[in-house]
Amino acid sequence: MGQMLAARLNVRTHELRMAQVPVPEPGRGQVRVQVAAAGVCLSDVHLVDGTLNPMYLDGEEVTLGHEVAGTIDRLGADVQGWKVGQRVLLQAGEEDAAGRVWTRGVDYDGGYAEYCLATQETLVAIPDRLPFEQACIIPDAVSTPWAAITTSGQIRPAEPVAVWGLGGLGTHAVQLLRLIGAAPIVAIDPVPEARERAAQLGADATLDPTDSTFTESLFQVVGPSGLAAAFDFAGVPSVREQALGVLGSGGRLVITGLANQPISIDNDLLFAYQKQSVRGHYGSQPEDVTQLVALTGHDRLELSQSVSGVFSLQEAPQVIHRLENKEGNPIRLVLTPRR
Repeated sequence: MGQMLAARLNVRTHELRMAQVPVPEPGRGQVRVQVAAAGVCLSDVHLVDGTLNPMYLDGEEVTLGHEVAGTIDRLGADVQGWKVGQRVLLQAGEEDAAGRVWTRGVDYDGGYAEYCLATQETLVAIPDRLPFEQACIIPDAVSTPWAAITTSGQIRPAEPVAVWGLGGLGTHAVQLLRLIGAAPIVAIDPVPEARERAAQLGADATLDPTDSTFTESLFQVVGPSGLAAAFDFAGVPSVREQALGVLGSGGRLVITGLANQPISIDNDLLFAYQKQSVRGHYGSQPEDVTQLVALTGHDRLELSQSVSGVFSLQEAPQVIHRLENKEGNPIRLVLTPRR
């Protein structure tokens, strides 16, 4: 089919450039997807700045993009149950026979391109009424907080919870915590606009973590027993310290934001006596994505407010810079080759 436009990152030099590359051909068990939309994630920013590095990438260059939706364009050999023209989103990665998890747009080429390849096992059909711009963000921006809440956090109805960091993941966490019945939900961020947005999306209270009355204000909302769970989507060491100080008995601190810094527990006796825990969380499982697609299909989850801007694929480097600097306080920015 000739050439196509793609955003290529050199993981050694950290140079991100727009390039013309060959259109890929699907192999056995693969399909080719004509990309309609690809979400821009903070992980992409961290790949560009070198905070994150691929574990299994063959070579020095990769096409970014792990949040992808589009239309099946071509079927490889032995593909069953799928057809050309079908609307799909792609799981953000897949596990190989050795149990290693390969991430799309990190360990192999992703969706910042006009076309990309996917194994048939990573395809998820999406309903016609779910826009591609909303569908593409489900495999990470929505599924990661969903898995953090349901699997790592093990949240039950009526448990008091708090979310630190109201960007792409934390904002969705507020919506999802409300969906499963957590209460009250406290949304925490130093940016007033982020707090206001969280209140509109279902937070019962919002707090500024830099306020001198923070701890007192939080206990006024959740009660003297403290939090059942605290979620760090900010990736800031001071957040962990603040969250540990307001956990209740049996409280869980779930760390999803990446800081690449040590975690300290000031009082191990109290921590042990109260049976608290710190839990790391990364990504999601395929069933999390399919659950969320079903929830959107049944009108339990609405994502139209999640797309803060749609840009052309050609603008990928500038959009990543925009996200890095939090210009406009976005939830998710989306690239499309069709703009």
